[in-house]
Amino acid sequence: MTKKVAVAKLDKGGEHFEILIDPDAALELKMGKPLGIDKVLVHEEIYKDAKKGLRASEQALKKVFGTTDVRRIAEIIIKEGEIPLTAEQRRKLIEDKKRQIVEWISRNCIDVRTKTPVPPQRVENALEQARVSIDPFKSVEEQVQEVLKEIQRIIPIKVATARVALAVSSTYAQRVKGLVAKMAKIVNERYKSDGSWEALLELPAGLQDVLIARVNDVTHGDADIRILEIVY
Repeated sequence: MTKKVAVAKLDKGGEHFEILIDPDAALELKMGKPLGIDKVLVHEEIYKDAKKGLRASEQALKKVFGTTDVRRIAEIIIKEGEIPLTAEQRRKLIEDKKRQIVEWISRNCIDVRTKTPVPPQRVENALEQARVSIDPFKSVEEQVQEVLKEIQRIIPIKVATARVALAVSSTYAQRVKGLVAKMAKIVNERYKSDGSWEALLELPAGLQDVLIARVNDVTHGDADIRILEIVY
């Protein structure tokens, strides 16, 4: 079987660079999979124009990358530059990234009118209505603020933090502490003389209902958990 070969490109520091890659392996590396550059790079050469066989000069490599190490430079080109994608690959990547953004917004935002979390389907509908463009290669954190600006025209949401007071008996103290530590910031805590545990928690407002449900599940409803305030 003939190995697939494609060109990855990067414009940086006023220079243009290209490398020959295996497109499938390059995509895996770009998406964060721990993959050796040997599985990605088809030919150990940095080009100015791969089609014409024009190599990038050592001066340009040193100026932009601070090295002439082909393998190190190739990894930078793949991670920061442009690699060719099929329509199906791009569609899947965008869908995956959109799902992550929807989950982030639903978890971290509330409806400012009702002070309640925003269901994922409502967020997804707003994304569609606002025709928000998703970059499959940018992180959720890099995109979410711009996405929020777009969908705030559709639904009144804001990033919010819930402050929660929690008290559980000694029977469930350790299990509940382990549970909430994965979901919330424990602002302060104390164990009482009877072994019961009290804590003040902060967590994304969108997770408040999930937290309450999980604590009640562990304690069979034997917990004192109260939402003190929602902070914008």
